[in-house]
Amino acid sequence: MSANQVAVTIDDISEANAPVIYVKDGLKPFLQAVKEEVSSQVPDLTTAKGRDRIASLAAKVSKSKVAVEKPGREYLRRLKEMPKVVEAELREFVDAMDALRDETRKPLSDWEAAEQTRKDKHVDAVQAIHDFCVDLTDISASVLLESITSVEAVQMGDHWEEFETEAARAKESTLAKLRAALTVRQNHEAELAAIAQFNAEKAVREQQERDAEIARVAAEQARIEAEQRAQAERDAAARREQELLDQAAATQRAAAQAALDAEAAAERQRLQLELQAEQARTAAAQAEASRVAAEQRAEQERLAAIRRQEEAVEQARLDEVARANAAADEILRQQQERQADVAHKSKILGEAKQALIGMNISEELAKAIVLKIARGEVPNVSIQF
Repeated sequence: MSANQVAVTIDDISEANAPVIYVKDGLKPFLQAVKEEVSSQVPDLTTAKGRDRIASLAAKVSKSKVAVEKPGREYLRRLKEMPKVVEAELREFVDAMDALRDETRKPLSDWEAAEQTRKDKHVDAVQAIHDFCVDLTDISASVLLESITSVEAVQMGDHWEEFETEAARAKESTLAKLRAALTVRQNHEAELAAIAQFNAEKAVREQQERDAEIARVAAEQARIEAEQRAQAERDAAARREQELLDQAAATQRAAAQAALDAEAAAERQRLQLELQAEQARTAAAQAEASRVAAEQRAEQERLAAIRRQEEAVEQARLDEVARANAAADEILRQQQERQADVAHKSKILGEAKQALIGMNISEELAKAIVLKIARGEVPNVSIQF
């Protein structure tokens, strides 16, 4: 570094001293000065003041970068004959400063990312507790009992960190809702079972009473008919007494057979009622199986919805990556066009200078003439690029 460079600081950079600064390795002293200033301080990440200091240092690095880059870009624009050297030096300086800024801020950035990840994990865990009672409509008592067991198994402790109070409230609230829903559901299911049992027993009793009444009426009718026939036989003539007695005996046998037939009919009716009761129980079992299948289909649809949401989030992320890549490609294309334009203009100026040198004009004078024409300082004369 020359004596002039030693006396110049970043804040003193101007067009006047640019020629002695923007040269090969001319910016390294400034980079080194910023590095020393940053590395000499080791803020405490565990305090807000320390984290703010790191952010301030990173911002100061960016400000210093701009303070060097802006006059350098202006100087580079005015010195078209040496763009490659200045551009390379500036690019190296800017990259180094960006890297230094990122390196300086990295502890804070890492801490912030880890802190956000930690908080997100606790928030998700608390939400998972709340999710047990998101929709309790038509949930069976067995499923509610399983949910209560799962929530009761959630342990409170230091692993929840500052979210322990919120997690405890979520657990208490969720258990209260689940237990209330369980009580209502158990009462409802008990009422349904009692109603079904009562109706079945009532149907059996009513059918038995009907069968008994039919048998009683049939027996009573047979008895009345037998007595009537017996009375008619007693009133008949003596000569027919034996015949009437025989007819009475036959009638009694017929009545006995009729009673037996009525009892058989009652037994068949009883068996029919038992069959109907069994069919009712079978229908109830089929209804329960249908309900379980419906719950399984609902769970499958819920999981499918979650998968569709995750796929949509992933597609959005891929679209954002594609957009960022396209923007980066456009920036690279524009930079390449600018470099090509600078190279083209340098070639045209070089060819003009060589033409003047071929006319026995010195190289320094030829350069001065070409630069003056290029800047538009020679009336009615221009260079076509």
